[in-house]
Amino acid sequence: MLNQFRIILCQTSHPGNIGSAARAMKTMGLNQLYLVQPKHFPDTEANALACGAVDLLENAVVCETLEDALKGCALAIGMSARKRQISHELISARTAAIRAAEISANQQQVALVFGTEMSGLSNRELDLCQLLAMIPTNPDFSSLNVAAAVQVMCYELRMASSESKLVESESKTPLATSDDVEGFYQHLEETLIKIGFLNPQEPKKLMPRVRRIYARARLEKEEVNILRGILKLTQHPKNYHQKNDGDKE
Repeated sequence: MLNQFRIILCQTSHPGNIGSAARAMKTMGLNQLYLVQPKHFPDTEANALACGAVDLLENAVVCETLEDALKGCALAIGMSARKRQISHELISARTAAIRAAEISANQQQVALVFGTEMSGLSNRELDLCQLLAMIPTNPDFSSLNVAAAVQVMCYELRMASSESKLVESESKTPLATSDDVEGFYQHLEETLIKIGFLNPQEPKKLMPRVRRIYARARLEKEEVNILRGILKLTQHPKNYHQKNDGDKE
């Protein structure tokens, strides 16, 4: 199950944090490290602080976008040290690990996404996640180094995977992957613009809100296909009726 977890670091500025994160991962048995636009990588300081986990750095996947890093994942959990005005369901680090372990038990990939050292995840990056998780810290001093946060979450994932008696979900239908869902969101936005429900010049916060509605649903792959079929018919109703009329004849 630990092989199903993916740690994603977004735009990390200090290479030492990448090396320390790799070390934290390896001590807990995780091995999938993804880096989105790291400022300095590869780097000798990252290798030095990895302390025996250089193999994780050598096998790290470097991506240009978070969308690329999330491809194939059934669940993305964004890590944040602060609450957001409009946000996803906010859960504790422990609850996040338990949910992640439940999905990984069905052999599907789960990603934990960490933002930059200074500002964390952007709203755009958070839109690509389905859950938001926080590590409970001292409210008077909540600053937690990104590598330390990775260590805490890797520990929680290991505990949730090894000590909990996980039961595979009743449904064997696989959850939709991040790329499946992103394709649906793009299709949905195009449809809403076409029918006049969404004004691209003044979109406000419609699409972020819509994203969070579907994020709570934990869409299955088959459900995404159904929804996209509905969108296709919404965009081209005449083609559907012409086809059906032809069938009747």
